[in-house]
Amino acid sequence: MKSISNALMATLLASGATLLVAQPALAKKEEKQQAGAPALKLSNEVRGPAAQAQTALAAKDVATAAPLVAAVEAAAKTDDEKYIAAALRLNLEAIRMDSGGNADALVAPLDALIANARTPQADKARYAYQRGIIAANKKDNAGAAAFFEQARQLGNTDPNLPLQIVKLKMDAGDTAGGLAELTKMVDAQTAAGQKPTEDIYRYAIAKTNQKKMNAETMAWIRRYLAAYPTMKNWRDMVVFWGIQPQSVVTLDKQQKIDLYRLLRLGKSLADQYDYEIYAQWATDVGLPWESKTILTEGKAAGKVPADSANATGLLTAANRFISNEGSLSGLETKAKAAANGKLAAGTADAYLGSDQYAKAVELYRVALQKGGVDADTVNTRLGIALARSGDKEGAKAAFQAVKTPPRSDIAAWWIDFLDHPPVG
Repeated sequence: MKSISNALMATLLASGATLLVAQPALAKKEEKQQAGAPALKLSNEVRGPAAQAQTALAAKDVATAAPLVAAVEAAAKTDDEKYIAAALRLNLEAIRMDSGGNADALVAPLDALIANARTPQADKARYAYQRGIIAANKKDNAGAAAFFEQARQLGNTDPNLPLQIVKLKMDAGDTAGGLAELTKMVDAQTAAGQKPTEDIYRYAIAKTNQKKMNAETMAWIRRYLAAYPTMKNWRDMVVFWGIQPQSVVTLDKQQKIDLYRLLRLGKSLADQYDYEIYAQWATDVGLPWESKTILTEGKAAGKVPADSANATGLLTAANRFISNEGSLSGLETKAKAAANGKLAAGTADAYLGSDQYAKAVELYRVALQKGGVDADTVNTRLGIALARSGDKEGAKAAFQAVKTPPRSDIAAWWIDFLDHPPVG
């Protein structure tokens, strides 16, 4: 019986669905065994054809290698010999795959190597992962899940493994299980000082939204924007969550305006449509002051064309209304004398839309003191006015006082904005 080193045996290096197989090296009698590596003992009946098969496989000479590998398999009796036979067979079939061979031919040698006690654990981890890939490609989700889990238990560190497990669970309808795996993966990468890619977050957002898991969707959006707080991402996510048709939540125009106010502060109003729809909604809810402010700003920024008929019509209507309404100071006096806070809240909205934030803050607080108003709405607007005036902590306190969805979610958007403002 001759000996060969375990450390020099065939290694399967898998990435995605591609196999890269190292040739098994047969040690000569006089070669030293690598320290700590157990020796494999082969009979002459196995060692001779195995060495010749290795040479042929190194040259990718399939015609020569095939009968030699078959001879090794026929002569193999012990676990050591069966290990060599399976490793050679795996090499042979991997080479055949390069010429259009069938991945099914890899199954038997992979299974044999996974089951063999002489296969090093690190190699078993790679083999189990590759078996999972093959099973997944055949739509055998249960088998793929079992192999991927086995690979993980054996210590496989392929960066694609966690995503494979996530995808299998998601495709099987186990969204909660898939999200748990995804959360584990993101947390592990973050703890290791790595930054998960944007695609990971967007995948989670899309999947939770498909299942109408609104709370989970919002949670993943918040994680995404904390990691990637670009102006584009902020606009994409705000519009996706509450403004576009088929958005995550259904909001009324008043609530959508509070999101547009957020985009405006973050300099994330993108184009003519953003400015004009914002102005239209402001007009619709009785805020011509804000409509005028937004359109004037959009024109100055070059986002609203000077010849836009829609913008011109909105601006004309806003100016007419403001002229007929008279001075806001007169409304302010009446609001402070009123029995309830409704006029104070409405006047504060007008001051907010006119960028007079100190006055807006004062009157929102009057409205809350007098009562008779929706406290969640007024606290949202108070927080916005404080944020616009530079009082970050005061704004966050106001937003935290908002208790009922969807306004509490809008308030959460503003808190996240203050903590992770858009960049770039």
